[in-house]
Amino acid sequence: MGESCGNVPGHSWLLWRAGIVCFVSVWISPALSHPQCLDFKPPFRPLRELEFCVMYKDFGCCDFQKDQDLMAKYYTIMNHFDYDGYATCAGFVQELLCQECSPYAAHLFDAEDPNTPVRSIPGLCPDYCTQFWDKCNATLPHLSDDPHVTKLKFDPKRLCQYLELDDADYCYPHLLSNPQLTQNLGRVQYDSDGCLQLCLEEVANGLRNPLAMVHANDGTHRFFVAEQVGVVWVYLPDRSRLEKPFLNISKSVLTSSWEGDERGFLGLTFHPKHKHNGKLYVYYSIEVGFDERIRISEFRISAHDMNTVDHRSERVILEIDEPASNHNGGQLLFADDGYLYIFTGDGGMAGDPFGKFGNAQNKSALLGKVLRIDVDDNEKGPLYKIPPDNPFVHERGARPEVFAYGVRNMWRCSVDRGDPHSKEGKGRIFCGDVGQNKYEEVDIVEKGRNYGWRAKEGFSCYDKKLCRNSSLDDVLPIYAYPHKQGKSVTGGYVYRGCEYPNLNGMYIFGDFMSGRLMSLREDRFSGQWRYNEVCMGLGLTCAFPGLINNYHPYIISFAEDEAGELYFMSTGIPSATSPTGVVYKVVDPSRRAPPRQCHYEPLPVKVKSNVVPFVPQESEWTSLPDVPPTESYDWLQELIDQLGAIGLDATTPPPPTTTTTTRPPKTTRRKPKRKKTKPSPDVDILDGAVRLAGEQDGRVDQGRVEVYIRGEWGTVCDDLWTMSNAAVVCRQLGYRRALKAAKSSEFGEGRHLPILLDDVQCEGTEATLLDCKHAGVGKHNCAHYEDAGVVCSHDAERAMQG
Repeated sequence: MGESCGNVPGHSWLLWRAGIVCFVSVWISPALSHPQCLDFKPPFRPLRELEFCVMYKDFGCCDFQKDQDLMAKYYTIMNHFDYDGYATCAGFVQELLCQECSPYAAHLFDAEDPNTPVRSIPGLCPDYCTQFWDKCNATLPHLSDDPHVTKLKFDPKRLCQYLELDDADYCYPHLLSNPQLTQNLGRVQYDSDGCLQLCLEEVANGLRNPLAMVHANDGTHRFFVAEQVGVVWVYLPDRSRLEKPFLNISKSVLTSSWEGDERGFLGLTFHPKHKHNGKLYVYYSIEVGFDERIRISEFRISAHDMNTVDHRSERVILEIDEPASNHNGGQLLFADDGYLYIFTGDGGMAGDPFGKFGNAQNKSALLGKVLRIDVDDNEKGPLYKIPPDNPFVHERGARPEVFAYGVRNMWRCSVDRGDPHSKEGKGRIFCGDVGQNKYEEVDIVEKGRNYGWRAKEGFSCYDKKLCRNSSLDDVLPIYAYPHKQGKSVTGGYVYRGCEYPNLNGMYIFGDFMSGRLMSLREDRFSGQWRYNEVCMGLGLTCAFPGLINNYHPYIISFAEDEAGELYFMSTGIPSATSPTGVVYKVVDPSRRAPPRQCHYEPLPVKVKSNVVPFVPQESEWTSLPDVPPTESYDWLQELIDQLGAIGLDATTPPPPTTTTTTRPPKTTRRKPKRKKTKPSPDVDILDGAVRLAGEQDGRVDQGRVEVYIRGEWGTVCDDLWTMSNAAVVCRQLGYRRALKAAKSSEFGEGRHLPILLDDVQCEGTEATLLDCKHAGVGKHNCAHYEDAGVVCSHDAERAMQG
C-alpha cells in the first residue's frame, strides 16, 4: 500500500492509471494429479492408526471410525461364504472396500462428476477386474446394489467395461504403481518451476479497500474487516455480516476516492484482555487545519451491544504530524509481551529527505519507527506508559517510545504464534517494508535494531555516505526482491493454523503492485529462508466445491482468524471508495487435517442488528489452459549483479536467502523416457565428467546433472545451484551458454545413483564442478528431490525456451 517509486511525486498508486496490469503472474503447466475424498475434500493423515485399511494408515480418506465401519461391512459380506470362498475372496473384498480410503477415492468412485452417480464399486483396471470376476463374482451382490452390476454379473467382458474408468491412469490397482500419482502425495503441490499450487475460498466481498481483518480473541470466532474509508464490519462464524457497522468514523478519516491515496483508516487491533476490558485501538489519518496527522485512538465496546463500538469513548493516545501525504505506516498490534506496537512510515516523499539523516535514522523523531507503549491501566494518569525495557529509554535525545528504527514504510506486520507443538518461532514479529525504487524487503523486528533505511534499501546501498558509516550497525532483511518481481510488498503471516498441516511454518506474503503471492520457509539447520512463489492451482488442483483459483490483483493485506487460518484481502480497483474488495481464505488442496481435529465451538454472539447472508460473487474454479512455461526468474543472481554494479560496501554480506529446494510434482502427461547411454568399458572417464539424464522429451540439451567421480556416477544437490554452476556444466558439454539452473529435481530424481556433490559454488570459469567449492565428495545433507539440472544452448542470443 506504500509508495514504492521514490522518484515519482505523490503516490505510487497513481501508477495504476498508467495502465499497469498487476494480475497474478503464473505460467501454466499440464494438469496435476488431484487427490480427493468422497466428501469432496483433500486426504489427510489419520489421528489414530487404521486397523482394517492399513494400506492407507499414513495418508488417505478414512479416519479410525470409518475404518471400523468398513471392517464391519467386510465381516458382514464374508459371513456369506465358506472357508474356501473366504480364503479366495477375502483379499479382493478388503481391497475393494478400502478404496473409499484411497487418496483418489473421488476419482475411483466417479464422485467428481456431478452428472454421473457415485459408483458402488471403484473403477477397476481390466486385468484386475477379470481376475476378480474369475475368482469372486459371487461377491458382487453383496458389494453392490447397482442394477447394472446385477444385470452384467454373468458377462465378464461387459461387466469389466462397465467398471472401467474414463481416465485409465486412475483405475485400481494400477494407480498404486503410477509414480506420477503417488510420488508427492500429501505434499504441497508445486509446478515445474517450484511454484506452490494453492487454492482460495471466498469469504467476504463488496468491500471498499479492505486493509485489516482482525479477531477479538474472545472465543466468538467473529472477524472484523476494516475499510480504508473508516468503516469496520462484523462477520459471524458462518460468514454472514451484520448490517450495522461495528465502527464508523468515516467523517473523521482523511482519505479520498482517487486511486493512490495512502491516507485513511489504516490499522485496527483488540486489546489482549478485550474480553474483560472491551478495549480496541485504531490508527487513522486526520486533518487538523492545514496539517495532516496520524492518530492512534482507544475505543471501548458499547455496554449495550457487543457488536458495536461506543463512538463517544474515543481517547486519543498519540498523534504524529505527517509532513507528506504518503508513507503513513498503519500497523497496530499487540505482541506476546502485552505491549502495543505502532509502525509508522518515514514521513513520505522520496528518499526520506527530512533533516540531515532522514526521519528513519533520527531516534528523536517518531516517524520511520516501530514504537512500543504500555496502554494497560490507563484509566487514570497518562494514556500510555513507556515499557521500562524499551531500548532507548536512557539515550539522550531519543524518544523513549522507539523500539526499532530505520524503517521506510512497513506495510503489514504480524506476530508468529509459534509451532503448535514445539512453540518454535513464537513471538517473532514479521514485517514487509516497502522499498524506494529498487527493492522490497521482509524483516523480523527485534528490540533496538536498525533496519537500515535510508542508508540501505533491501541489501543495497541507497545513501552511499550513510551506508559506509561504521556505526550504522543495521540488521539485514530475511528476504528482499527487486522491482522486476514486484513494487510494493504486503507483509503476511507465518501459517500456524490447524486445517492445513503442510503449511505450518510457511510465511506467506504478497506484493500489492504485481499481485504476486509469495512464501518463505526457514531452514532450521542453516537459518536461511527459502523462497517459493505461490500460484493458483492448475488443472484440476482446485476442483473442489467452493474453491477458486483466481483473485483480484491488488493484494492489500493479510490476516489470520481466531483459529489461526490464513486469509488475504485484495481489490480489483485500488480506490478507497470502490466496492471491489474481497477477502480470501488460503487453502492447501494437497492435504488437510483429520476430521474433527480442528473442531471448535464458537461462543454465542448476541446479535441486535439485521444479518446479511454471505453470497459468493467470485467465479468458480476455472480449468486453466496449458501453455509453455516461461523462464524462471533468478532474483538472487540479479540482486548480486546489481549490488556489484553499485559497489556495495564490503561490510555488507550477500542476502542470507536461497531459492527453493522442494521438489515439484511430475505432471500426469506421459513423457517418453530418454535412453541413457553407458560409456564403453574400455574408455577411461575422467573425474568431473558430466552427463544429462532424466525426462526431457528427447532433448539432449537439458536434463538432470550427473557427475562421474572416483569410478561412479552420481547426482548433484541444488542447495546453492546457480547459473554460474550451470554454465560450468553446459560449457563442459560443448554448449555456448546455460539458459537455466534447474532445481527441485525438475528432470526427475536420480534415486538409482548416490548423491556425490552438495553445496556447489562456482564462479563460472572452472573446468569442472570438482574445481568449484563444494562440501566434499559424497558429503551431503540433502535428498534426491533436490537433484540439480541444467538447460543449455548453442545460441548465445537465444531466449529461454519452454
